[in-house]
Amino acid sequence: MRRRLLNLLADGHYHSGETLGAALGVSRMAVWKQVRALREHGLPLEVVRGKGYRLPDSFELLDADAILTGLSPTTRAWLAQLDTFLEIDSTNTWLRQQALDGAPSGSVCLAEMQHGGRGRRNRPWISPFAANLYLSLLWRSDAGAAGLGGLSLVVGVALLRSLHGFGIDSAGLKWPNDVLVDGAKLAGILIDVAGESSGPCSVIVGVGMNVSMPAASATAIDQPWIDLCRLTGRQRFPRNRLAASVLDCSVSAIAEFEQSGLEPFLAEWRQYDLVDGREVSLELPNERIQGRACGVDAAGALLVETSKGYRRFASGEVSLRVAT
Repeated sequence: MRRRLLNLLADGHYHSGETLGAALGVSRMAVWKQVRALREHGLPLEVVRGKGYRLPDSFELLDADAILTGLSPTTRAWLAQLDTFLEIDSTNTWLRQQALDGAPSGSVCLAEMQHGGRGRRNRPWISPFAANLYLSLLWRSDAGAAGLGGLSLVVGVALLRSLHGFGIDSAGLKWPNDVLVDGAKLAGILIDVAGESSGPCSVIVGVGMNVSMPAASATAIDQPWIDLCRLTGRQRFPRNRLAASVLDCSVSAIAEFEQSGLEPFLAEWRQYDLVDGREVSLELPNERIQGRACGVDAAGALLVETSKGYRRFASGEVSLRVAT
């Protein structure tokens, strides 16, 4: 009912509770309860006596059909299923359970809101309703977990390719899984792998991208951030087109990575590497490393020149902060 209500309000016009109730087959009180729940989720629903309810701007919910229509034929052929949810614990968590239950490679999950969205090292990912892009895809690989080094770098390159398609060329990459603009975070990548080290495994690729972050939600973010609306000056950004583009670029990149490994992506990654040559601080479970970043090696590991010589750090083992 909540999705149907939002679809009715998506035109930006006022609708009375009576009209909405008739369309939904429920009472005016039931409509009000749904509106109240949506407002509690952060939606800027206007309520005006004598006029009814409306969203202040024409509103775009995630729509599976619209996303599928925007995909390239190659991605549509790869796709096994695409699920969209109004709210969910986490797209990665949900899809990981689906993988355990036998979901096929090429399954995709998107949500308007996450209650338990997370980044690396289980940091919370702020996920307000219908504001950003929360997307996960399942890829089954026979190469084994040991053969997936550098995958987060590949997905980072894919996200930049997607952004370039919208005329956004100012973003760069922070090892191993962040997309930044002028030091502010625009997107993050979370890779979850389950299975054998050298045999069949399932890979969940999660992408979170800030599109139109409400100021009230942003107070919980503990680092500089930016979203696509602020970056481009748009009041609205086409989230269904963005979802299709991110899928197209990610699926294409993963297919190339599966065939040829990381090598075809290294030059592009190094072109947008925001950390190379910078003084950095790396936090390990039991120590902190200070040094100068020296790019990535052929396997996607970060190279750091320290007072004791060069050291190599694999993706997922460290937390990196660019020193001031």
